[in-house]
Amino acid sequence: MSTPEEMGIDTTRRNAQPRLLTESERARLDEFTDSIHYSTRYSDDEYEYRHVQLPKAMLKAIPAVYHDKAKGTLKLLWEDEWRGIGITQSLGWEHYEVHEPEPHILLFKRPLNYQPPQ
Repeated sequence: MSTPEEMGIDTTRRNAQPRLLTESERARLDEFTDSIHYSTRYSDDEYEYRHVQLPKAMLKAIPAVYHDKAKGTLKLLWEDEWRGIGITQSLGWEHYEVHEPEPHILLFKRPLNYQPPQ
């Protein structure tokens, strides 16, 4: 299994540790989860990729601690964080980038032929 660092992910753009949502924060995001759009997967020789498009209004409901004020986007989210805001996908995906011109689009990747730990 590859680590985020081995996958070229700048972990300094994450919170130092996953910061889980409170019940009230999670409740504010629930209305948006059915409107999250998942792209089809695409790949290169090493990774498969997909992008996840959040409803634009959802960004305002995501807690400030998840935002990178310097970039005007979300930080790179830990798996517990992106699952907490309502993104659902199979195991192995790493949030590696935010599409800065469209900060509601999160980019994910995982090694080709990923096999979850047994």
